[in-house]
Amino acid sequence: MASEDLIEKRPGEARHPEKAHRPDQPTALRKPDWIRVKAPGSPEWAATNSIVKQHKLVTVCEEAGCPNVGECWAKKHATFMIMGDTCTRACAFCNVRTGLPRALDADEPRRVADAVARLGLSHVVVTSVDRDDLADGGAWHFAQVIAAIRAASPGTTIEILTPDFLRKPGALEVVVEAKPDVFNHNLETVASKYLSVRPGARYFHSIRLLQRAKELDSTLFTKSGIMVGLGEERHEVLQLMDDLRSAEVDFMTIGQYLQPTKKHHAVARFVTPEEFASYAEIGRAKGFLLMSASPLTRSSHHAGEDFARLKAKRLATPLRTPGSLARSG
Repeated sequence: MASEDLIEKRPGEARHPEKAHRPDQPTALRKPDWIRVKAPGSPEWAATNSIVKQHKLVTVCEEAGCPNVGECWAKKHATFMIMGDTCTRACAFCNVRTGLPRALDADEPRRVADAVARLGLSHVVVTSVDRDDLADGGAWHFAQVIAAIRAASPGTTIEILTPDFLRKPGALEVVVEAKPDVFNHNLETVASKYLSVRPGARYFHSIRLLQRAKELDSTLFTKSGIMVGLGEERHEVLQLMDDLRSAEVDFMTIGQYLQPTKKHHAVARFVTPEEFASYAEIGRAKGFLLMSASPLTRSSHHAGEDFARLKAKRLATPLRTPGSLARSG
């Protein structure tokens, strides 16, 4: 891919204007066989694509260039990205468009809920761009989407993957009060890499956000994930696990970072499947109810199956959340 291919345009806009003048990053590492996936195109994938387009919805599957889109959409699993396709931040790893977002679409909650019902989803994942331009970071919009899904598809369990709501007091409380089944907020990388990988965020704020979500609702499942291959050290990943456990996070995901374009952060190395298996074993020993660690692991990959496993694990270890039972959805 030529570096100028980074500038994928919609009318009058560059996809990554803040990255356009950065020097190209190395892309010499060849993807190993274990990181390769089939291109999407099955009839089931086409059906999901049609429903998404008919409802004028945005998915992180497309915007972030997820390698699992073919597999997930073939199963009618899509992760909806609300509040537009333009993020107010410019993380070095992310392929989502950066810029000044448009106004919120008041009809979006209804359209998301209708798509969930039409797809017949038993479990849905809803994420968003960062909306630092909004007073509440988009918390009320998240709550409206959750309420609309509950009304249109009461049997569907809901997982949300939120921004960090940095400097948005009261935002988290609004989201948790809407009663999602899973609250996910990704750390993305180890603390030492935040300045170069996630400069608009704060590591310990994100840890506290996850901890506070569990304090607000002890029955809530909490979840977080990181990418590896960004230059982190193994001991830093293990420390991050400890930080998440200190915040009582239930579920951790670890996947391989893949460089979207030459203007994004370089891949330092491809972590082997054996190393991922080791991380998963260590995470279970540290007390996570569930660990998912593999080269192609992503936050919402197999989310429905994972939610069922989370509920079963909690029921088998009730002392983790005294006096509470997992919701049945």
